[in-house]
Amino acid sequence: MKVGFIGLGTMGGGMSLNIRHAEHDMTVFDINKDAGKRQIDAGCDWGDSPKVVAEASEIVFTSLPGPPEVEAVALGPNGLLEGMKPGSVWCDLSTNSPTLMRRLHGIFAEKGIHVLDTPVSGGPVGANTGKLAIWVGGDKAVFDEYKHVLDAMGDQAKYIGPIGAGSVAKLVHNCAGYAVQTALAEVFTMGVKAGVPPLELWDAIRHGAGGRRRTFDSLSGAFMQNKFDPPSFQLRLAHKDVKLATELAKEVGVPMRLSNMALEEMTEAMNRGWAGRDSRVAMLLQKERAGVEIEVSAEAIEALLKENP
Repeated sequence: MKVGFIGLGTMGGGMSLNIRHAEHDMTVFDINKDAGKRQIDAGCDWGDSPKVVAEASEIVFTSLPGPPEVEAVALGPNGLLEGMKPGSVWCDLSTNSPTLMRRLHGIFAEKGIHVLDTPVSGGPVGANTGKLAIWVGGDKAVFDEYKHVLDAMGDQAKYIGPIGAGSVAKLVHNCAGYAVQTALAEVFTMGVKAGVPPLELWDAIRHGAGGRRRTFDSLSGAFMQNKFDPPSFQLRLAHKDVKLATELAKEVGVPMRLSNMALEEMTEAMNRGWAGRDSRVAMLLQKERAGVEIEVSAEAIEALLKENP
């Protein structure tokens, strides 16, 4: 298949080479031509602009820093829109705005061009080794037809939903990761300042309940099923634990912004009369604020985990 690739940086460099190693014909472009040396050495053709890449390709991938660069490459002079043929496909691998991708999808559709938002997760190591999650939004029939090209870059290419859905999933994943990172920094510095050596503290907590499971797997229980009774651990007990932790932080002089916010959430839930319910019942408050109903059956969750552990 004739593949185009634009953006040969930290992520795009490895991903593009993996496509080439799958024996697809490739035309590549980057604003820094030196970034394409490995691709050219591997037998890729060089295009002098996104338009030239688009003209030579059945499917084009972009891996760019963010929304301004994506929009410029898509719609700017000598951009993708000027060069892509009806029936061709553009996949954006960038961490991008779903609103922008939905708008671009409409513009490209007027010319008969398919657009998928296909953000990736796995970092530079995953980009080089092909161990990447790829979350895809757009037309499922287009995804199915071109999945074999995505599979050359990653081992977990999944269709998520309509255009923009892939970008939404990526933003949920990344924002959660950095929020958890901030919380971990808070509580860990408190623990060290309270007198526990860092290596011993880390080794201890990684074998606790939170350390033994994936971050997002914890959502599959009470939160996803909207089932907070009977409790596995009562809110009043969890509230006590977090209160003790924030009090210790005050004693040792460690700021705990996120932990104090968590305590406020739990206090509000306690004031609702939920003290005897499962500790995760405080998550209901965010459902209310967001105005969303989330209730997935245990059977559906179990079936998905069996299919994709």
